[in-house]
Amino acid sequence: MTKGREVLKTQEMTEGLAERFRGAYGREPLLFRAPGRVNLIGEHTDYNEGFVLPAAVDLATYVAIAPRDDRLLRLQSLSFAEGVARDLDAPAPQPRNDWSDYAFGVALTLERAGHRLRGADILIGGDLPMGKGLSASAALEVAVGYALTQISGVMLERKALALICQRAENEFVGMRCGVMDQFISACGIAGCALLLDCRSLETRVVMIHPRVRLVACDSCVSHSLAGGEYNDRRRDCEAAAKLLGVAALRDVSEERLARQASALPERLYRRARHVVTEDARTLRFAAALESGDLAECGRLMNASHASLRDDFEVSRAELDLLADIAQKTPGVYGARMMGGGFGGCTINLVAAEETAAFERRIDEAYCAATGIRPNIFVCEPAGGAGPVHL
Repeated sequence: MTKGREVLKTQEMTEGLAERFRGAYGREPLLFRAPGRVNLIGEHTDYNEGFVLPAAVDLATYVAIAPRDDRLLRLQSLSFAEGVARDLDAPAPQPRNDWSDYAFGVALTLERAGHRLRGADILIGGDLPMGKGLSASAALEVAVGYALTQISGVMLERKALALICQRAENEFVGMRCGVMDQFISACGIAGCALLLDCRSLETRVVMIHPRVRLVACDSCVSHSLAGGEYNDRRRDCEAAAKLLGVAALRDVSEERLARQASALPERLYRRARHVVTEDARTLRFAAALESGDLAECGRLMNASHASLRDDFEVSRAELDLLADIAQKTPGVYGARMMGGGFGGCTINLVAAEETAAFERRIDEAYCAATGIRPNIFVCEPAGGAGPVHL
């Protein structure tokens, strides 16, 4: 799709969202957006205070919003039939265990951080698919949080907003995620990835090489990470760090892990080995991308997938198949599973001139093997959250 068509598509979508808002609430909205993300490398390292290399993408969640004179939040989504009303002054609010927890949890966490909010009517839409490993939940949180602060006159730095959104997902939704997804959704830079130190929140801007495209391939196997295996992996990492006598696995080098291997049960050793080697791969990848060594970038991505599959055990057969097809396809530098795992997407570093042929190859080979036609997203690195002007 050309850039002009992308702009037209976004305009049509946001105008349609505004029209639906007028029909639902009878008022004129303001519009805001927050992007999803791809993560080039650095998986399950963020909650271990390590390094990640994500880029915001041109698929986004959009929020149409208008302030109210009371403290009621009325929430509707184009993706769900049921609307929800939540009172910001309600005592001891509890999760509903549905999509609205991501939005209301952010509002509640902003309030608990001392930021007084206005009530609002909210309608949520967009072109960012859910459950595909593109971080739709973080985009929803950041979009709602950004919109609420804007209509309430709350001055909040983007890093602070990202941390509040992460806290909401940790404490209200119950998903113990790291800060990467919320951070890149709030702070992304067009055309670039950000090398993020998840301990200090310091960043380094890394340009995406113009000779490559970032292509996400959806296995069409959905995942839900609010609990279950994801939280189990985090507990394993925390247990390994404790046995190694460090605050987080970020503090362990590959040499130290090898020396202290006998201190860990076999499962915890493999979990730690993934995190420690993934941190090292992420730093090497950023340097390789900056120097234009795309072959090295691809080698590191392939090694990341193997580590996630074998040591961290968060891949599954469909993701392995997508990665294997891609790694054997001409014009592909590297491929790996992306996101929390157990479904979702692979991320592929593809030579720009081979993108169309790559899409055809993935579609044909994956469908032939599984009977499933994959969704394929050629992602443009985009900027972070902000207003939308019709």
